[in-house]
Amino acid sequence: MSRYTPRHAPRHAAPRRSGGRRALALVGRPVVSTGLVAAAVMGGMALLPVADDAANADPLTLAIDEATTTTSLEESRTATEDDVRVAAARSATNEQRAVIAAKAAAVERARAAALAKQREQQAERAARAAERTRIFSNAQDDPKAAAQILLPEYGFSQGQWPCLEQLWTGESDWRWWVSNSSSGAYGIPQSLPASKMATVGDDWRTNPVTQIRWGLDYIKRSYGTPCNALNMWNSRSPHWY
Repeated sequence: MSRYTPRHAPRHAAPRRSGGRRALALVGRPVVSTGLVAAAVMGGMALLPVADDAANADPLTLAIDEATTTTSLEESRTATEDDVRVAAARSATNEQRAVIAAKAAAVERARAAALAKQREQQAERAARAAERTRIFSNAQDDPKAAAQILLPEYGFSQGQWPCLEQLWTGESDWRWWVSNSSSGAYGIPQSLPASKMATVGDDWRTNPVTQIRWGLDYIKRSYGTPCNALNMWNSRSPHWY
């Protein structure tokens, strides 16, 4: 009995090692086991860092350090500039506040000085008014003091005082109650008639201030000044003005 040979046996036969199309196909597509690939990959991963560290570790570190240093310096410079700007702005603000405060203080000082001066002037006026009242109240005892106060009211300077004093000393010796027995002239200025002094006040008989006011007005209208009136008085004999 002959031996059976399968029909497709050549297809399953071991490949021949001699050159041929099948052999070339196998050579072009090598079969690599999974274990070998994994080992190769792992080996490559294990070897790659070592190679990179050996080649690039120092330059990379230097580059990072340099970048970090540059960034730090830039940030420090920026922070310093910001601090300078803030300080300058704060200084300018403080200066403006100081200027405003100084102006406000100057205004307050000026206001206080003006108020003090006003109060001082008011006090002076009050003092003069009080002194005037006192002198007028005491005019019967000291009519000359009243006459000196009244001189400026009629436009006469104190330089006219000696002339007035001499003129009325000669007329009445400054006696407010004296009457000329021959003419009827009366009072300090020797008004003639005496009733003329009523144009100034009804108290002309007893109030020296009323008499002095009338006499100063009469001198101003008739002679201009007490010194002119005295000159005229001296030029007449008997004396009168």
